[in-house]
Amino acid sequence: MKKIGVICKPGRPETLDILGSLLPWLDRKGCQALVDKETAARLGIGGTEKSDIASWADVILVLGGDGTMLSVSRLVASRGVPILGINLGSMGFITEIKREEIYDAIEKMLSGECSFEDRLMLTARVYRDSVMEAEYTVLNDVVVTKSALARIIDMDTFVDGTYVTTFKADGLIISTPTGSTAYSLSAGGPIIYPTLDSIVLTPICPHTLTNRPIVLPGDFQVRIILKTQSEDVYLTLDGQVGLPLEVNDIIEIEKSEHRTRLAMPCGRDYFKVLRTKLKWGER
Repeated sequence: MKKIGVICKPGRPETLDILGSLLPWLDRKGCQALVDKETAARLGIGGTEKSDIASWADVILVLGGDGTMLSVSRLVASRGVPILGINLGSMGFITEIKREEIYDAIEKMLSGECSFEDRLMLTARVYRDSVMEAEYTVLNDVVVTKSALARIIDMDTFVDGTYVTTFKADGLIISTPTGSTAYSLSAGGPIIYPTLDSIVLTPICPHTLTNRPIVLPGDFQVRIILKTQSEDVYLTLDGQVGLPLEVNDIIEIEKSEHRTRLAMPCGRDYFKVLRTKLKWGER
């Protein structure tokens, strides 16, 4: 791995300090580094478009938080480029490397000591009047949700062509195992080990209390038909992009042909991450 892409969260002041030392260090290691244009401009050096970095690099270093990692995962999804996340945010579930661990983690990655995890992604397609309006690939989740002032919405839901139920709720989350510790968890969904091949359906504030989250095999297709009229309903992808929905819109979600490849810290313990980040098991 000699071609290192660097993509940073915009505006973070500490990235300039980190890269001021990291880029010369990579050069001494015989690595060529390309930095995203916005960050490069702040450093006073030449930069590269993020999409070009994704097609060129052997590995991408992401300096930021989980949100930056999610956007980069969508960028590189079709290319299979591994990502190493350096946490400059708060939670850091998928950006696990701390600032003080950067050099040790990169050194071990370059020497082939670190492992990689391939994480399931989802593809979501929106159909309106039998025409596909949009297609997205996500690492965390696909969410159908209402606006703050809208009433409960109705969603006919099918799994592999079989009718499941009509969810009457504030919304519905379809998440990957990686996304199970994100919005789905806050809505009462289960924690799924991140390398499992599964999908989680989690209703948001369901009107019927017996509508509980359900875990499905990863190769099942989920189909949702919005039945509610005259309400503001939206589809959001990884909490970052999306579009407004209309009555009778169909959303089809299934396992993507692409996966996100994460470079994992050596000796990483997922259950320690749960205890540390979520205070899991504490009273």
